[in-house]
Amino acid sequence: MPRRRYLFDPPERFVAGTVGRPGDRTFFLQARDGPRVVSVVLEKVQVAVLADRLGELLSELERRGIEAEEAAERASSGDVDSGPLDEPLNEAFRAGSLTLGWDGDAERVLVEARAQSEDGEEIDPDEDDDEDEEGPDLLRVRMTADAARSFVARATRIVGAGRPPCPLCGAPLDPQGHICPRRNGQYVN
Repeated sequence: MPRRRYLFDPPERFVAGTVGRPGDRTFFLQARDGPRVVSVVLEKVQVAVLADRLGELLSELERRGIEAEEAAERASSGDVDSGPLDEPLNEAFRAGSLTLGWDGDAERVLVEARAQSEDGEEIDPDEDDDEDEEGPDLLRVRMTADAARSFVARATRIVGAGRPPCPLCGAPLDPQGHICPRRNGQYVN
């Protein structure tokens, strides 16, 4: 099957979001431009790492003076998109790898999500030529630093809205507790 490419340069909206209750949530990256909506499923840890690394990239850009400090202040004090994911919520693919970068010429942050391979093998983005007709599906989003800051704030909030961690082992606590390995399999509430 030929590769599908979903390109947003820039999107009207790019967010991380969830469907379901804590402990049974599905995480999505979603890009929208007009009536076109693309939703990609990914793991909670992928959202957390993307938000963390994107925050580090933005801090480095600010440190180097590439991004104006006023823009950083505006984004940190501005409105964070807190609306629900856009409908229709159809999974385009499940992300296997994420790539993050900075396009200095266009002064845009670049985020790419590549589909997980069918055999479960990791796909190295450096070896994947996106111009090939064969290969994993691709979502590519280029956005301003302000939009990236808004993405980071929302993604961090969504990841943190899950189940609280066990004070002993750090594993997520279900509402009824969990069997804790640090207590030799005893139940912790």
